Amino acid sequence: MTKSIGYLGIDAGTQGLSVIATDEELRVVATGEAGYSMIPGLDDGCYEQRPHDWEEALRQAMADLRNRLPADRLWDDWELAGIGISGQMHGEVLCDEAGNPLAAARLWCDARNEAEGDELTARLGVKMPKRITAARWLWTVRHRLELAQRVARITTPAGWLAFRLTGEWNLGIGDASGMFPIDQGTLDYDVRRLQLFDELTAGAGVRSLRELLPRVRRAGQDGGTLSARGANLLGLPVGISVAPAEGDQPAALAGSLIAEAGMVSMSFGTSVCANAVGDRPFRGVHRAIDHFCAVDGKPINMVFLRNGTTFMNCVIGMFGMAGGGSRANGFASVMPRVLTAPPDCEGILALPFMDDEPGLGVARGGQAALFGLNERNATPGNVAKAALLATIFNLRLGAETLDEQAYPRNEIVLSGGLTKTPELGQIVADVFRTPVTILESGSEGTAWGAALLAKYRRQHVDGSSLSWSEFVEPFGVGDRRRFQPARSNAYDEAFARYRQWLSEQLGIDGVRGR
Repeated sequence: MTKSIGYLGIDAGTQGLSVIATDEELRVVATGEAGYSMIPGLDDGCYEQRPHDWEEALRQAMADLRNRLPADRLWDDWELAGIGISGQMHGEVLCDEAGNPLAAARLWCDARNEAEGDELTARLGVKMPKRITAARWLWTVRHRLELAQRVARITTPAGWLAFRLTGEWNLGIGDASGMFPIDQGTLDYDVRRLQLFDELTAGAGVRSLRELLPRVRRAGQDGGTLSARGANLLGLPVGISVAPAEGDQPAALAGSLIAEAGMVSMSFGTSVCANAVGDRPFRGVHRAIDHFCAVDGKPINMVFLRNGTTFMNCVIGMFGMAGGGSRANGFASVMPRVLTAPPDCEGILALPFMDDEPGLGVARGGQAALFGLNERNATPGNVAKAALLATIFNLRLGAETLDEQAYPRNEIVLSGGLTKTPELGQIVADVFRTPVTILESGSEGTAWGAALLAKYRRQHVDGSSLSWSEFVEPFGVGDRRRFQPARSNAYDEAFARYRQWLSEQLGIDGVRGR
């Protein structure tokens, strides 16, 4: 029987691990998953997991995948051409020389090192958010010195799984940029800033950070091959090509086919994230903009909003439950009215701040509000659209910082819950005066992005010289919407009004994020 050729994508998330098997054309054939949890009983703001739990979850997820394969695609009839790995970024996995974890891994959401992030931002002259791995390591040196002195390697969750599968300390450039800043000239860790960092730990008896970090690899480059231990873990033959392990954000961008400068990935959900591919490094530091790299090394500027669609969902759910209905009924009845409501919502403005919003200087939660409501404009469509536009307008405020530095913005690729109503993509297009695409492919998220990276690596093994952007271009089919200038003008007026109101509530500095 002819063996089926395909690819394996692995994604180690915050709450569980998923795997997907695809055919040669990257169509998903089967999936598997397994869960794990945080270590219980830690103080508030502390989030840790045991690395070996990820390994056991990978073993269980592979067994789940094999059980879910269609009857005509038995696992023994498969021949995998490559493996891709993604995982939660910014974690701190501390290992000895043999790769054994010396402690539980601190995760991206662990909040113990905010002071170190602020200190490094001032010292290095580049945004170093509290979640970046280097800030975690500085905290560890200062608060757990005996542990730090034993550390021979530092990596991320994806990097550790890659080591367990290949025996090599490699890491994709996107995930590596979440550990320490990347020099766009060398596409490696910034040497000058590494020296500045090491001055802070001099005399502590720890190795230099450069010695501790994994090697940086770009998409298509060698991420290793499946070792005997890795083959036993996955139930696969030794020697299969492994793509450089990536972080979840770069892998998600890969799955959204984000490749060229000027492309922006926007994901709308409980939180909102806009990742814009730049054509050069960002100048200076801005609290509303974070930075990492795409899988091929291009700079990514990220605008993150903690307050996403939650307020809009609450408003719609409230209308749905009126008279004994359900939240689902609310979405079915209200969303069509949102689409037909005018850009100015007939004078209604909303503040969506049900949580803090650091990029806008909002340090208080639970402050969602409506302004301008009267008997004439109090309709479900106007109120829900005002709640949605508040979030989109806040995202535009962050994007203005990129506009000031003349970064290109040629296409927005939309994902997340907003895509359940594709017509909402037209609103985003009109507000940003930028075409919007909702892709047909990449719906499996980061695991599919990892499989895509596996295929790209395999083509390089076979001698391909295609660039990343050339490789992903054929996959880019979807629902495309162009902005309408007349409606864009109306949204500009509504945005100016919202911005003025927000300035009055927060002060100009809060709005501009200075």
